[in-house]
Amino acid sequence: MSSDLMQKVISLCKRRGFVFQSSEIYGGLRSAYDYGPLGVELKRNLMNRWWRDMVHSREDVVGLDASIIMHPRVWQASGHLAGFSDPLVDCKVCKERFRADKATRAAPGEALTLAFADKGRAKVAQALIAEQFGRELDRRGKTLIGAVAGDRGYVCPVCGSPFLSEERQFNLMFRTSLGAVDPMGAVANAIESGEFAGLSGAELRQKLDGLTKDSAVYLRPETAQAMFVQFQNVQQSMAMKVPFGIAQMGKSFRNEITVEHFIFRSCEFEQMEMEFFCEPGTDAEWLEYWCQQRMGWWTRYANEPDRFRLRPHEPDELAHYAKGCYDIEYLYPWGWGELEGIANRTDYDLKKHAESSGSKLEYFDPVKRQRYTPFVIEPAAGATRGVLVYLIDAYREEQVEGAKGTDTRVVLKLHPQLAPIKVAVLPLVKKNGMPEKARAVVEAFFERGINAKYDEQHAIGKRYRRHDEIGTPWCLTIDGETLENDTITIRDRDSMAQRRISIGDAVTEIEGLLRD
Repeated sequence: MSSDLMQKVISLCKRRGFVFQSSEIYGGLRSAYDYGPLGVELKRNLMNRWWRDMVHSREDVVGLDASIIMHPRVWQASGHLAGFSDPLVDCKVCKERFRADKATRAAPGEALTLAFADKGRAKVAQALIAEQFGRELDRRGKTLIGAVAGDRGYVCPVCGSPFLSEERQFNLMFRTSLGAVDPMGAVANAIESGEFAGLSGAELRQKLDGLTKDSAVYLRPETAQAMFVQFQNVQQSMAMKVPFGIAQMGKSFRNEITVEHFIFRSCEFEQMEMEFFCEPGTDAEWLEYWCQQRMGWWTRYANEPDRFRLRPHEPDELAHYAKGCYDIEYLYPWGWGELEGIANRTDYDLKKHAESSGSKLEYFDPVKRQRYTPFVIEPAAGATRGVLVYLIDAYREEQVEGAKGTDTRVVLKLHPQLAPIKVAVLPLVKKNGMPEKARAVVEAFFERGINAKYDEQHAIGKRYRRHDEIGTPWCLTIDGETLENDTITIRDRDSMAQRRISIGDAVTEIEGLLRD
């Protein structure tokens, strides 16, 4: 996979309306993205397929759509308030802030090459390092050589610098306030009265937390906790018998420090999670079952299934609540990275919430006549990360022969079930009744719930290329022969093969291809 693939995918996403930088006209907002007309269709198609396969195609899984803002005690019981933080480091050369656990690794004493965007920035960095750290590095164009890695085992992921700040813990949850009274008013009054005078940093922080805690709430960092909190309500209202699952799709928020990789990690993202409650002792087989189910689901819609792998967590990687965990990883242009995690969370969450709330989050087995706290297997996938995976998987550049010689065709070979537009209907010319016939065909698709696109702009060859580039699987062309015998040309995106079908069979033809 070429090193510049990501730049090509990012460029296509903006040019064709898949993904835009958030608030771009104001300079953009880091780690925040907007999904354009085609991006939102791709993301919804992906999430709808997940819901169909995880909920609508099973009798043992039901859905939930929980509030983004939950009672703060939920996050206290789950451990998020106390421990949901990452070690952050600042690069003293390029000023990048990054997660220490995600930084580029380098062995102590390893020779380093620092790289910058241009010669000017390399010169500034060279002077700064000499002045602040007393190290004279040699400059070769946009790079600096002569530095060595320190004892930490990592360097700046942007410029490669070993000149770093100390690690600091950084809470990943977004905090806000709920209620009509602004807590900042109490803070202002305390400052005005001199209540904070002479306090140390730790004492000041404790005082501020005391003034704001009554109204403090958090944007959820994951969808999982709502499914644990609502376990009893869902189980009893739907008369569910263990084993059963609760599924949820929705937005989560993490104050991430993103270093690169486009929408791979962002502050606001959508998850597709399911908590599967099972009898203790059966958890190992259910973990294996869901690993295979989820791996099969991702590869089903991919062109290159060998770029997915299932990786077990090492003991030192496991979360404190996990008995076992696997990651479904994808081979991104920068290397292997997580797409979905499948974890055996044991009975940790239900017991923590039962202890904190005083509620009995247990299940009574009517056959065995015994009560127990179920174990939980959690397949947790990122919908936004899935969009990126399938864009990378689908992107192709092909050399094709045309009237003017060899040409490069950019094509997104998206699975038809995921493609934003299923079929484009193209009148060969904008006259002779062809547009009217084309629009009638589009209306027939709309009536059957198939997303079709009428397109009359530019020459027919350019229209084919445009729909290749956005992943439209099939194009239907209305031409002069259509006016004579009511047949139309159907063109396949991947093979570019064309054949004629009856205009009356257009909808059933596409429906059949989508089923296949």
